[in-house]
Amino acid sequence: MNTAYASSHVAPENREEPALWFAFRKAELLVCGSGEQHSLPYCMNLEAHGLATQRPQYLGLYSGRHCYAVALADAVQLPEGWQLLGLRDVFGVLDIDLATLCGRAYQILEWDANHRYCGRCGAETIMRTDERSRACPACKRTTYPPVSPAVMVLVTDGARRVLLVRKPGFAKGRYSAIAGFVEAGEMLEDTVARETQEEVGVQVKNIRYFGSQPWPFPHSLMIAFTAEYAGGEVRPDGVEIEEARWFDVEELPNRPPSISISRRLIDTVSAELARRASHPDARG
Repeated sequence: MNTAYASSHVAPENREEPALWFAFRKAELLVCGSGEQHSLPYCMNLEAHGLATQRPQYLGLYSGRHCYAVALADAVQLPEGWQLLGLRDVFGVLDIDLATLCGRAYQILEWDANHRYCGRCGAETIMRTDERSRACPACKRTTYPPVSPAVMVLVTDGARRVLLVRKPGFAKGRYSAIAGFVEAGEMLEDTVARETQEEVGVQVKNIRYFGSQPWPFPHSLMIAFTAEYAGGEVRPDGVEIEEARWFDVEELPNRPPSISISRRLIDTVSAELARRASHPDARG
């Protein structure tokens, strides 16, 4: 939980202090600095640095500082010492809470850009002031920043092995947990069981919640679970999954980077299984 951040959609009327600017050119974020030293612009406005902005969205306060998300022009000329980073790269150079807020800023800007016109009647929408939403003055339809829930599950054999999968496009030798989007009308536990069956052909039991992480690619919420193997032959579907294997917790393969909840899920559960195997009489 990010206790340093207080969300709000109502911008101050007469701001007299600098603000943090989450400025994006498409999916690239504007940062100051180079090498391992990066920060977000902290100033009264970006126009003073020769940068034209559009579609500002107030985000609230981060460590007592006002925050805004804005879009930059495609052909922006950056001040010396400033650069654009891909959103995934931001997670490696900024504090994790601040990087997560970058993801929120990007999602809000994307929603605003994609809902300028009503999807029902085509009329131009307007920003509401009582909440973060866009409303159609013609048919009264209201849209909100979307969130697409997806589950992730790490299946264990109840002893000291975990079931990991490779998807097409993964880095060489990389494996991760099973994951998939929630379908309309599904409970999360239903999605866990369905995705595991569809992707690797096995059934699971003892499904337990592990944690969650917003994932702005483009607007997902990853909800992680653990589960135990309950039957079936491990058989990748050959479409979404090209390989699925059991790994001993002491012989784990290349895994996702630490910014992802999948890495935390795999490492945490594997460490607990190793502890139990070394101390079979331990409890908790």
